[in-house]
Amino acid sequence: MTINNTKIKIVFTFILLALMLVAPMFLSEFRLSLLGKFLAYAILAMGLDLIWGYTGILSLGHGVYFGLGAYCMAMHLKLVASKGELPDFMSWSGVEKLPWFWLPFQSAPAALLLAVLVPMAVAFVLGYLTFRNRIKGTFFSILSQALVIITVTLFVGQQGFTGGTNGLTNFDTFLGLSVGDPSTKLMFYYITVAVVIATLLLCLWLAGSRLGKILVAVRDAENRVRFIGYNPVTFKVFIYCLSAGLAGLAGILFVLQEGIISPAQMGIVPSIEMVLWVAIGGRASIFGAIIGAVITNTAKTTFSEAYPEWWPIIMGAMFIVVVLFLPKGIVGTAKELAQKWGLFPLKSKSAASGTGSLPSYASLEQEAKP
Repeated sequence: MTINNTKIKIVFTFILLALMLVAPMFLSEFRLSLLGKFLAYAILAMGLDLIWGYTGILSLGHGVYFGLGAYCMAMHLKLVASKGELPDFMSWSGVEKLPWFWLPFQSAPAALLLAVLVPMAVAFVLGYLTFRNRIKGTFFSILSQALVIITVTLFVGQQGFTGGTNGLTNFDTFLGLSVGDPSTKLMFYYITVAVVIATLLLCLWLAGSRLGKILVAVRDAENRVRFIGYNPVTFKVFIYCLSAGLAGLAGILFVLQEGIISPAQMGIVPSIEMVLWVAIGGRASIFGAIIGAVITNTAKTTFSEAYPEWWPIIMGAMFIVVVLFLPKGIVGTAKELAQKWGLFPLKSKSAASGTGSLPSYASLEQEAKP
């Protein structure tokens, strides 16, 4: 007996929602704060899965978009904490007047909006210039890492404007609510849960829509998609900007719960770890991105607490095992086993390389005709 794919997604969505809603009943305040942070990471992972798993764009610089969103939110929180005066790090650095680019962040709505738009704007510039010139694969990954190096160097070097290596911290309130109050933290957690579910539904809809099928087609045969009349640049730039916007959104929720952002959290190592979340959960699986982000970071926290000297080695071994023995990730491997047991519908050969149903190029070509 096979199980309908849509029904499985609905069931998993409800299970995921139920687990997140009841978590505060069983977790301490500290553990719940960690889970909230991991769920913020899951939002970024879903966006990264859209560009890598479905479109074939391997970005090793998504830490930049996460960091930009987090800094935009943190700038507002820092201004509120400064109570009309210059932030402390500016005074220490000899800055006498609030820089012009800090002025919009005096408004909470403006800060929230810019936290999403700024990463999308940067992604648009990089994406358009690279995709238009047909730069892809390893070359694009190298460019994305170059963006990380440039951004981190800029944020570290501009001590008087960004807080330097220390970043931004010491926040008091947000919209009049004390960010350190347990009730406020619980509210932030539930807001994160709501955003995770909304992002999940959006990504599932995109992946199952015609746009998602075209993205998979671009991933597997970009030149052929171009030949039948579609412009891959448009689709790649759009999905790359959307992914950057989701990373910025994750940065907002991260800062509200963690209370700090620094250049170290947007560097090369965190950017690579973000890709590993998707790889471990299952590439081209939206649920896999969530599972990978939560499980990987939970394991990282658990091992670092239990084995402070050995946890990097344990984590490295875990990544190696996944790459060698679970190349399709947790979700991909589970689907394979379910197919062997006859519980999951088999995919067509044309879609064997991914987890979505790849459209036939003949049908795309037929629909593209006037």
